[in-house]
Amino acid sequence: MTIKPRFCVTLLALALAGSPLAGAYAQSMAGGSGENPNANRTTLDPIPPEGGWEGLSNVLKAVQPSVDTRLQPSASQITTHIERLLNRGDNAEALAMIEKREAEIKDQRGTDVQLMFQHARALAALDRKAEAIDIYTEMTTRFPELPEPWNNLAALYASRGELEKAQDALQMALRADPGYAAARANLGDLQLLQALRTYKQAAGEGVPGMQDKAREVETMLKDRQHK
Repeated sequence: MTIKPRFCVTLLALALAGSPLAGAYAQSMAGGSGENPNANRTTLDPIPPEGGWEGLSNVLKAVQPSVDTRLQPSASQITTHIERLLNRGDNAEALAMIEKREAEIKDQRGTDVQLMFQHARALAALDRKAEAIDIYTEMTTRFPELPEPWNNLAALYASRGELEKAQDALQMALRADPGYAAARANLGDLQLLQALRTYKQAAGEGVPGMQDKAREVETMLKDRQHK
C-alpha cells in the first residue's frame, strides 16, 4: 500500500506563503453512429445533449436523454475525479465529494487511504490546517510506512513556524523511504528556514553581520521557490 509521491506538497511553498497526481482518464464521445452517447461515461460526467441533424441542433434547444444510462463510477474513478478537482483548485467541491464518499463507505471494512490523503489535502488547501494535521497525524499512526503523510505533515508544521516538528516529520518520512526525494528536498529547505530564523535572532541581539546573512538566506529561499 503506497501513495504516489506526486501527491505531496512542497514545504517551501507553504512555509513562505503539491504537485498532485494528474490522473485524468480519457473519455470518448459517440456521435452519429447510433451508439449510446453515455456508453463510456459515468455519473461524474455531465449528460451530453441528444444527437440530431446538425442543422436542427443549431435551432432546437438541446434536450437531455430521458433515461440516464451513465455508469456508476468505480472507486478509482472517484478518487481520480477528486484529484482533478484538487489540481484545478476546486477545493470546496473536492471536499464535498470526499465527505460524501466517506459517508458512503463508512460501514465498509478497510480504509481508502487515497481518499483519506485527499481529505487532508483539501482541508489544507482551504486553510483548515489544524484539521488537515489531525488527518495526517492519524495516517502516520495507522500507516507509518507511508512517507507521504509525514512529508505533508512537515509542510503544515513549517507553515505554522513549528520547524522542529517539521524536521522530526521529515526524518520519519526518510526513515520510511530513504530514497524519497520530496522529503529530502524539503529537508534542505527546512534547514535554510532554520538558518534564517537563527540569523534573525542573532541580528536582533545585535550580532554583527547577521542581518546580511539573513538577507542572503531569504534571497536563496525566494529563488528556490520560483524555480
